[in-house]
Amino acid sequence: MTTSEFDSYRPPEDPRRRRRDRAAGAGAGESGASAGARPTGRRRRGGLAPSTSDGGREMAMVPEPEFSRTAADTGADSYYGRPIVKAPPWDERVAAYLVCGGIAGGSSLLAFGAQLTGRGLLRRNARISALAAAGIGAVALIADLGRPERFLNMMRTVKLTSPMSLGSWVLVGFSTGAGVAAAAEVDRMTGEVLPLGPLRAVLRAVEAPAGGAAALLGAPLAGYTAVLLSDTAMPTWNDAKEDLPFVFVSSASIAASGLAMITTPVRETAPARTLAVLGAVADVVATRTMEARMDPVAVEPLKTGRPGMLMRWSERLAIAGGVGTLLGGRNRVVAALSGAALLTASAFTRFGVFYAGKDSALDPRYTVEPQRRRLAARRAAGITDDSITTVR
Repeated sequence: MTTSEFDSYRPPEDPRRRRRDRAAGAGAGESGASAGARPTGRRRRGGLAPSTSDGGREMAMVPEPEFSRTAADTGADSYYGRPIVKAPPWDERVAAYLVCGGIAGGSSLLAFGAQLTGRGLLRRNARISALAAAGIGAVALIADLGRPERFLNMMRTVKLTSPMSLGSWVLVGFSTGAGVAAAAEVDRMTGEVLPLGPLRAVLRAVEAPAGGAAALLGAPLAGYTAVLLSDTAMPTWNDAKEDLPFVFVSSASIAASGLAMITTPVRETAPARTLAVLGAVADVVATRTMEARMDPVAVEPLKTGRPGMLMRWSERLAIAGGVGTLLGGRNRVVAALSGAALLTASAFTRFGVFYAGKDSALDPRYTVEPQRRRLAARRAAGITDDSITTVR
């Protein structure tokens, strides 16, 4: 007989009855029966005789779950006290990568706009911000992977159906373009003291195309992580798949514009202020729309506990930063404070979504109840002949 760790969770059965006990029971039944067939200890044809011995009858391994808010704490409502889905082993370094990706992508778009409109200071600061954010994010991502070669292994192939594969290539392409553009800015800022020699002319020639390439990949970098999260089995992330990319892109816009308002004088931040106001409105609308369209159970982790607190403060800071930018963005101090509020709001949004997805894997009701509702909706719509819906 083999055993496993799950045997200790097996529901108890009645003890095995010995032969003499069964014979005595049969004799008592024979003497006390007034009519009907005489009971025997033999097996009936066409199936198994009723038995209470362990392993001799089919039985439910776990009771029918009744989910409650304390299921994640007690473990009583899940299978063997374990979650139905396994949360990814990601920690705050991945959340930091989500934040940095938004800043980098939005800053590259701002830098390209400044490049086209001749705003030198805004272009320089946004380019350097984009490269710095991409670099910090890449370090956080590789640190979470544990070994640098794991990131290099993702470069061996391109899988169009994998958000992680495409995202890795987007990050590499973006970092290359942003790095070239930022190198040109640093060389100019330091008075061309870098020993580039004949490469300086090449750098000047490819600077503008590199900035354009970084801007082209900026939006995918800011939003692909939303697709990556919603492509998992985490109930909250998966249920938000239709709207989460819009939330992340609008969040990236307020992060980049907020950082530009902190680092750049107000005489050149008109595009950043415009993006900040529009981004703040889009961020609040996109987040509320996402929550309204989600399943009422799957959305709970976004509204309770630590994620709920982060999401509430994110909305407050986004509104405060947008209003401050609109009313007092031409004042250097007000612009910097508003930019800091917008940058923090973006970080809170991404950390809140990150924590909510992981929390939703701990409680089985976040997995089962939305599934039951979707199944009932398919049956109500008459869909009964596919691999998901069956007729009872």
